[in-house]
Amino acid sequence: MAENKTKPTAASVDDFISSIDNPRRRKDALVALEMYQEITGFSPVMWGPSIIGFGSRQYVYETGRTGNAPVACFSPRKAHMTFYVGDSFKGAEALFNRLGKHRKSVACLYINKLDDVDLTVLRKIITGQMLSRG
Repeated sequence: MAENKTKPTAASVDDFISSIDNPRRRKDALVALEMYQEITGFSPVMWGPSIIGFGSRQYVYETGRTGNAPVACFSPRKAHMTFYVGDSFKGAEALFNRLGKHRKSVACLYINKLDDVDLTVLRKIITGQMLSRG
């Protein structure tokens, strides 16, 4: 089996955030960083070159493939902030309906700028996702 590409690294989270060219994205990354630290209680770690992760959990797919992933994570991408959260936890649909301007896929939430969303609702989404992963 192929090795997972996204793994924890020794790279500095502070240096990564400082390197973000877009001032608004850099500011939003700092807000998200503080939010995730408060919610998870974990210190941030770079997972690969662009994902900021908190904690670690082991997963096992039905195929038997295993690996480690962050308990919670986000990435301040060029086009938008990406929050790695699904929508299969209790109350998710109602929270996403109240969040504000966003797009989502099966496992990601895309927000252009944090001013577009209700941060209290975003906190509840992150917490709900984290708790659903055990």
